[in-house]
Amino acid sequence: MARIELWNGDICDLEVDAIVSPAATSLWMSTGIAGELKRAGGDAIEFAALRQAPVSIGDAIVTPAGKLAAKVVIHAVSLERDRRTSGPALDRAARSAMARVRELNLSSVAFPALGTGVGGFPLDEAARIAVSAVRDELHRSPGVDHVVFALRGAAAYEAFARALSRDEPAPSRPLFTPSTWSSVGPGRAAAVGVPADAASDEGRA
Repeated sequence: MARIELWNGDICDLEVDAIVSPAATSLWMSTGIAGELKRAGGDAIEFAALRQAPVSIGDAIVTPAGKLAAKVVIHAVSLERDRRTSGPALDRAARSAMARVRELNLSSVAFPALGTGVGGFPLDEAARIAVSAVRDELHRSPGVDHVVFALRGAAAYEAFARALSRDEPAPSRPLFTPSTWSSVGPGRAAAVGVPADAASDEGRA
C-alpha cells in the first residue's frame, strides 16, 4: 500500500522520482514554487516546459528536472493567466499529475500545496481536494508506493493533516511538523517531527 506523508520544508530538496510544480497555462516559471524549482534546477526546466505551451487548465506536462534530485518535474496546470484558480482546476491538475506518474512508471512523487500560494485558494479546501484526488488516483496507480505533500509552515501542515485524517481513526498523538528529511526509499521513515506548536508558521507553499 502506498504511503502518503507530510513534510514541512523545501520541495526542491526532495529525492523523489517526480516533483509536481504548480503551473499556469503559459508554463512560465516566474513566481512561487515554480520559480523556486527553476532557480534550484536551472532554466532548462522552464525552456523544456515552454516548448509544450500553451496547456489547458487541469492538464499536466513533464520535463527533465535539471539539477534537482528528482528525475522529472510534472507541471500541473491549475492557474489561469491571471494566476487565479478553482477547486475543479486543482482536482483535475492533481489527477493529471498522478496520470503522468503512472505513464512514466514512477514510484514516488512530491506535491506542494497546489493553488494556495500565488493562486490564493483557501488552504483547508485545497488540502481536502488534493488529498482526495491523490487517494483516488492511487487506486489506479499500483506502481506508486510513496506520495509526499511538501508544505511550508504549521498552518499548511495541519490543514493537510486534517485532510488526511478524514475517514480515518482519530490520531493517538498530537499533530507533528517534520523538521528533517531522510531517504524516501521503501521501509525508511520519511521525516522526524517536532510538535506543531513548536514550529513557526513560515507561510504557505
